[in-house]
Amino acid sequence: MTNIHSLKSLSTADLLANKSGNAVEGSSTDFAQELKNALGNVNQMQVDGEKAMSDIATGSVKDLHQAAIAIDKAEISMKLMLEVRNKALNAYKEITRTQM
Repeated sequence: MTNIHSLKSLSTADLLANKSGNAVEGSSTDFAQELKNALGNVNQMQVDGEKAMSDIATGSVKDLHQAAIAIDKAEISMKLMLEVRNKALNAYKEITRTQM
């Protein structure tokens, strides 16, 4: 699971000092890799949530509380991923409008 707190935050000074467009020193992975890892985590949570729902439906659930938590994690992670996608699409549309 990717820990969002491990991502390095950038200050305005960092961005201004790095006008060349290169990655800020000290970053170990690029944005595409972080996005791929996050999508993999969301997918795994969805699989876990589906398994928990299946276990509840068949009556083979061992801990109902843990199953409910897995289902909630899957739902929240999907909502977050959809919001990130929507923000990225809006940013892309805004960029394409300003370039014309």
